[in-house]
Amino acid sequence: MPHLESPELIRFLESEASYLHGPPAVRSIQTHISWVFVASPFVFKVKKPVNLGFADFSTLEKRRHFCEREVELNRRLCPDVYLGVVPIFKTASRFSFNGEGEIAEYCVKMKELPRGWFLSELLTKNLVGEAEINRVLSRLHRFYQSQSPGPKIDLWGTPEKLKISTDENFAQVEPFVGKTISPAALETIRHFTNRFYAVHGKLFRGRIEQHRIRDCHGDLHLDHIHITPDTLSIFDCIEFNDRFRLIDIANDLAFLAMDFDFNGRSDLANLLLRNASRQFGDAQMLQLTDFYKCYRAFVRGKVESIQATEPPPPPGRGPRPSGKLGFAEHSKDAARYFRLALRYAVTGSERLVLVIMGRVGTGKTTIAKQLASELDWPIFSSDKIRKTLAGAPLTDRTPPELREKIYSDEMTEQTYRELLRQGLAALENRHGVVLDATFSSRTCREFLRQECEKAKVRSQVIELDVDRATIASRLKARDQSAGEISDARLEDFEKLTAAYESPSELVADLIKISANDWAFDAVKTALLQLAEKQLHSAIRLNMAFQ
Repeated sequence: MPHLESPELIRFLESEASYLHGPPAVRSIQTHISWVFVASPFVFKVKKPVNLGFADFSTLEKRRHFCEREVELNRRLCPDVYLGVVPIFKTASRFSFNGEGEIAEYCVKMKELPRGWFLSELLTKNLVGEAEINRVLSRLHRFYQSQSPGPKIDLWGTPEKLKISTDENFAQVEPFVGKTISPAALETIRHFTNRFYAVHGKLFRGRIEQHRIRDCHGDLHLDHIHITPDTLSIFDCIEFNDRFRLIDIANDLAFLAMDFDFNGRSDLANLLLRNASRQFGDAQMLQLTDFYKCYRAFVRGKVESIQATEPPPPPGRGPRPSGKLGFAEHSKDAARYFRLALRYAVTGSERLVLVIMGRVGTGKTTIAKQLASELDWPIFSSDKIRKTLAGAPLTDRTPPELREKIYSDEMTEQTYRELLRQGLAALENRHGVVLDATFSSRTCREFLRQECEKAKVRSQVIELDVDRATIASRLKARDQSAGEISDARLEDFEKLTAAYESPSELVADLIKISANDWAFDAVKTALLQLAEKQLHSAIRLNMAFQ
């Protein structure tokens, strides 16, 4: 629903003169559900009069109730920060804090935490390491132990209860399909989530039996942790919806791990989860963290999408948002979060070399490019590398007299060595890469296996299969294509087909996909099959963390 907050109230809260303590300045920040006013040395937080389904602040009484709940719940982890609930009064002519008139609104009053010590800020300065992570974990461990489990809380660890939140997320993201998330990504994440419930029902029951479902924080990310040499505050937990807070501790920690991943620090994400598993005596936690990280990234994508589509107020109707992000940045971050959720669904937290192979004309380059785009991974093409090594123009077909040299066994070996070198080098800074090459010989595929094994990264091979008539049609069309890098044409088809060795030795590590029809269908099928394989990898991922 549209925001109904009063421009006059917001102007009142943005004015230094409104506050009894006389702050030197007021800085306002807008989220999708609140306005925050930093009036040093205090912070005042007002809930927007909105009903988003998962959060309902549509009446004054509800806003008062949730302000009180926010103070009560957050005092569990930072009792000195949350000072209380303050009413805002309204007379015929003005707002005030001094008790004149009727109560028009409520706000949460907090102590201002000094800038520079939020975990997100420390991360940008490379000041987060094992010591900081262990301090956070020690505080959380004591907190989780202080929250008593019980039958009513345990219920929220069942797939039936969890599906309330995940189904709600999928429904609420539908308006953003084609804007911040692709149709294939949404379908794949939904498939992975719902199948995970079915495949791992025993795992969820085990978490309940071990009393791992507690009244947690619910919104545990980098911006909500403030850590100085002497103090540690974990604040802004979920108060507006109990089911977002009555969760598995693995779910709570997965948010923070996901946030580290999102900020390019998967090393810290892995360190956090590994140390938590050991400190909490909870090895089983690691079997669920990719599932919960997928959920958390999806939620963040939804929230950023909501903020990206909120129009700024028209001139004269209140201030524009003054948070750290504008609408374009929210949209960009939403897409990044959704791609991260997709990555968890199809490859988990391990680094991956994704190989798209197949006979000539099967659409490898098209499918590889679209998969790389969906996952935001770099792509490396053997055709491009081969011509670059030979010093040949990329989009000019190699003259017949030079093809024997360019496509010699020696050049092919050199090409695949360079393909793997570039791909594995990219994994130093990226979570995954896509390789686009025929890999037509067992020798090339064995080289792939050996190099990935030496680099301690996982590989997954997708073979595209297309009928002969479709291949012939595609190869013939290349004569009219100006941007074609591959030299293969219709007259080469029989020779190349005869030289192609089926990857029968790969067996369980091979996904085979028909690519006769639209590329979109092949990409969606590839993502769904990758997600299906990921469903059964919880035990393997657990071992990878040990």
